[in-house]
Amino acid sequence: MQVFSVEQGIVIPLDRPNVDTDAIIPKQFLKSIQRSGFGPNLFDEWRYLDLGEPGKSCEGRPLNEDFVLNQERYQGGTILLARENFGCGSSREHAVWALDDFGIRVVIAPSFADIFFNNTSKNGILAIKLDEKQVDTLFEQVFESPNYQLTVDLAEQKITLPDGNVIEFEVDSFKKHCLLNGLDDIGLTLQHKSEVEAYENSRKQQFPWLFS
Repeated sequence: MQVFSVEQGIVIPLDRPNVDTDAIIPKQFLKSIQRSGFGPNLFDEWRYLDLGEPGKSCEGRPLNEDFVLNQERYQGGTILLARENFGCGSSREHAVWALDDFGIRVVIAPSFADIFFNNTSKNGILAIKLDEKQVDTLFEQVFESPNYQLTVDLAEQKITLPDGNVIEFEVDSFKKHCLLNGLDDIGLTLQHKSEVEAYENSRKQQFPWLFS
């Protein structure tokens, strides 16, 4: 998993509440269990004017010019600003994979669906909960200022605005540790590789018939 330390990037404003995981990555794309390749289909039904299908190239597909991901001023954005209850609906981890594959490193919202929120840190994305008034202010500033950027420092738990003002945020200490060190569930387990191997070797000696 990619290490998260500091992210400075353009903010993409998704001004809709209750964005569910089927909107983030529609159900027809869930056939693959690979973590990569979902970025072109992120928000597929809002982003394109035709129906997206697995294995279908997105090059040349008609774009919804009104959708935020297709607007020139937000191209290359890595910080997604959202409204309340982001990531609700089904528990598909593919939604986080799609955001990650697109290049989103931070999602800021007043609230998140619990399962989605837990999946973000396991895939290298920092999900930040801010007060609704703070989120309102950020939306206003993003809409008013082209190329609006934030700097998010996980170690310091601070968001620095273009004018120099700082917003502090809370983050679970365990999630913070995992993100700063690039540790997903597999990475955490591999930290105890020697202990696991020692246990397996002892089992082989005690119960050799189980391994024959």
